[in-house]
Amino acid sequence: MIEIEHLVKRYGAKFAVDDISFRVDRGEIVGFLGPNGAGKSTTMNILTGYLSSTSGTVRVGGIDVLDSPYEAKRLIGFLPEQPPLYVDMKVDEYLNFIYELKRCTLNREKHLAEVCEVTKIADVRGRMIKNLSKGYRQRVGIAQALIGNPQVLIFDEPTVGLDPKQIIEIRNLIRNLGSDHTVILSSHILPEVQAVADRIVVINQGRIIADEKTENLNRVVEEDRLYSVKICGPQREVLAALSKVPGVVRADAVGERELDSFTYHIQSEPGVDIRKPLFFMLSERGWPILGLEAVGMSLEDVFIKLMDADAKKKTARGARSDRTQRGA
Repeated sequence: MIEIEHLVKRYGAKFAVDDISFRVDRGEIVGFLGPNGAGKSTTMNILTGYLSSTSGTVRVGGIDVLDSPYEAKRLIGFLPEQPPLYVDMKVDEYLNFIYELKRCTLNREKHLAEVCEVTKIADVRGRMIKNLSKGYRQRVGIAQALIGNPQVLIFDEPTVGLDPKQIIEIRNLIRNLGSDHTVILSSHILPEVQAVADRIVVINQGRIIADEKTENLNRVVEEDRLYSVKICGPQREVLAALSKVPGVVRADAVGERELDSFTYHIQSEPGVDIRKPLFFMLSERGWPILGLEAVGMSLEDVFIKLMDADAKKKTARGARSDRTQRGA
């Protein structure tokens, strides 16, 4: 549905977006993640036709945004970081204005009623926008993006400035919209992306450094696997036996006790699945397992590791370049 190929945006010698490529399939919710200044908003603005690119191509539904901007924009609903609201209008006046601005041909009364129902703003249609809470203003911003029933929805930092309750409400709304639309969610708030996105694209200093399914993202940086296991048996003997299981790097007693069971953390070698040999060892000794789960890294941990790895690569490239220049 969305295709971005070798996209570049340069301001003088500075690259805001540096040769990025990715695609988003129909019905997919993709989180576009990165620190402030990484190039997220620039990419979104190029995708929606608000900004031109230096080079590269962007297609929406097979339509080139640069060659056929009007046709491409008809497929897109966009909520920028600052919602484009006319605060001296009533909500209903504003939505009717957007309806006409987009030259929408759907039944006006029915369509606007559906949009208001989906975004849960029907009860404030008669109120002035300037008198609404921040959460309701965000909902009105999302409502304007939905007018015309576009196939693609793009949200740039949709929960900035909201309180925790409002954030949860907007997340749930975006998740529900994903059942009928292709969604790109740009944010630097990690839990927000993790909560709603099927896939995550990570950008740093204008370059994509990761593109993975949300549940698989930790595999990009995960060097080993950590398990938490609850075992019934004498702690010292169990701990000694765990350290001898093939593939186990380290075993530690966590100290949590429940009746005659203790919890242990077991670290495996990279790429080694220790679950079967662990089960057979414990079965032979008659020590029941009451629980076993993989302890993956949080998205915050993954994000930090990706940033660190990217910084190390840049340092290494700089060092090689210096050596090349000295050699020349």
